[in-house]
Amino acid sequence: MKQKKLMLLGGLRYLLPVIEAAHHEGYYVITCDYVPDNIAHKYSDEYCNISIIDKEAVLAKARELKIDGIMSFAVDPGVVTAAYVAEKMGLPFAGSYESVRILQNKDLFRNFLTENNFNVPVSCGYSDYDEARNDLKRFTFPIIVKPTDSAGSKGVTRVDVTSEFETAFRYALENSISGRVIVEEFIEKEGCSSDSDCFTVDGELIVATFSAQRFDNEASNPYAPSAYSWPSTFSSEQEQYLTTELKRLVKLLDLKTSIYNVETRIGKNGKPYIMEVSPRGGGNRLAEMVRFGSGVDMITAYVRASVGDPLKNMRSANFDGHWAEIILHAYSDGVFDSLEIAPEYMNYVFQTDLWVKHGDRIKCFNGANDAIGTLVMKFKNEEALEKAMSSISQWCKVKML
Repeated sequence: MKQKKLMLLGGLRYLLPVIEAAHHEGYYVITCDYVPDNIAHKYSDEYCNISIIDKEAVLAKARELKIDGIMSFAVDPGVVTAAYVAEKMGLPFAGSYESVRILQNKDLFRNFLTENNFNVPVSCGYSDYDEARNDLKRFTFPIIVKPTDSAGSKGVTRVDVTSEFETAFRYALENSISGRVIVEEFIEKEGCSSDSDCFTVDGELIVATFSAQRFDNEASNPYAPSAYSWPSTFSSEQEQYLTTELKRLVKLLDLKTSIYNVETRIGKNGKPYIMEVSPRGGGNRLAEMVRFGSGVDMITAYVRASVGDPLKNMRSANFDGHWAEIILHAYSDGVFDSLEIAPEYMNYVFQTDLWVKHGDRIKCFNGANDAIGTLVMKFKNEEALEKAMSSISQWCKVKML
């Protein structure tokens, strides 16, 4: 029987559990990007040096290698390319190329939400600074300025006054693949926003999870997520509303079987908002956290779906206890010495995944690419979790030489 071939776009370490799952299922794994030194290429069966945003080049290589499936797990820039290749080759994917384009482009997605009567912030996309500057009167400050097509919090700035706008716009433009920026009303959130992974099977939302996404105000980029915890701070009614709206979105876009990284929040106005839905696994090990906390393995399910194999035992995900993930990071550029965790918190540590060693150079935390590891924790109750989450920098320290 022919061994099935799965092409993964990108080479970041977030692909390692995907490669492990694919190998466990007996698949041949091909990784693809233009950075040969990326860690995932050391674990795949074959590496192709091609830019993942070059749709035609990836398609040509995929046809040459006769792949059976393609995905861009936790790698935002490759999702549209993966959808394009899948559609051209008749391979399984989350949905049509056009539906995926809508989900992946913040400008198109906001327009889609507006046209279909979802709760959505006031927003507009621009390629030209002067046009955007002249249009500021339509917005109420504060606003968020960000690229329409980047991930990992790159190029994102909150703007509180007009004098800050030009710097923010040009920063977003520099980080946009397509040269387009979205300006939108900043939704002041109630409690924590959510960033977690979900899963559909044949157009039905089977797994809907919500987290408490947390930020470090002392970090270089205070908009880069620095920790997550489960369960969320949403009420059961708010989670149910968002689940119903996600189901409606899935039907409107005629989505099929896939994992999704979903960002949601509750505004201080009381409205629940779907902020982003990307047909890929989230970075920061979010699908792994769902597996740790609930036993639901969306990674293996997505791997099997991507090559057209039937899924095994997919069910809703209910977390057992109170879980958290700390994104380990530094507050300045320098040389790593050690990770220091206060003794009274060691009993809560479920897993330490440190990506650097003593003497390595590390950077201050401007985005997900600057993380130096993760800390997975399980707490006995909500009180213990909240105490830890409110004082992370006091008991978890990245020591520098």
